[in-house]
Amino acid sequence: MRRGMSDEQIETKLQRIGWLVLLLAFTSGFIIMSVELLGGRILAPYFGSSIYVWGSIISIFMVALAIGYLIGGRLSINQPNLGLYGLFFLLAAIGLLPIVFFADHAMDAVFSAIDDPRYGSLLASTILFFIPTALLGMIAPYSVRLMVDNTRHSGQVAGGLYFVSTLGSALGTLLTSFYLVLWFDMNTILITMVAVLLLAGSLAIAFNRKRS
Repeated sequence: MRRGMSDEQIETKLQRIGWLVLLLAFTSGFIIMSVELLGGRILAPYFGSSIYVWGSIISIFMVALAIGYLIGGRLSINQPNLGLYGLFFLLAAIGLLPIVFFADHAMDAVFSAIDDPRYGSLLASTILFFIPTALLGMIAPYSVRLMVDNTRHSGQVAGGLYFVSTLGSALGTLLTSFYLVLWFDMNTILITMVAVLLLAGSLAIAFNRKRS
């Protein structure tokens, strides 16, 4: 007959889950801002880099993240687990692939139909970035739920997690704008992000199976 885990073993497992979730939340924050900055580079050859273009990109990212937060929060209500959490990362990785392989075709089509930099960039941003950004947005609220085991500490947990995620976003912004775009072409950066998301998702799923 299997013996149950001691309180110390349970606490150790919870700590491991916490560190894993923090690492993955940091990763998602990094990638969100990196993709957003790359979005400006993708749209620039067609629509320029005016305030219209950046306004379109930022607006689409904000709306997509808002929807992602809402969906992720609702999915976290019933039996949150690392398996579903890892699936968010895998789906986000798949969502980035069209940017790698079809961005030029999509941009050509949009520019042929709408050459106004305001509405053309808005449509192009929606086509290319809305789905992967919404999927990445689902990660934050789900991360909070995975780490909360006592509602009295929920605010503290959420604050710490959003601190780590935002720190990842800041680092993603600096590294992408200062170094990555100088050292690598955009597709190389995006493919690397896809690989990182696949690794992160696989790690969460593997950890979930180990727990089971």
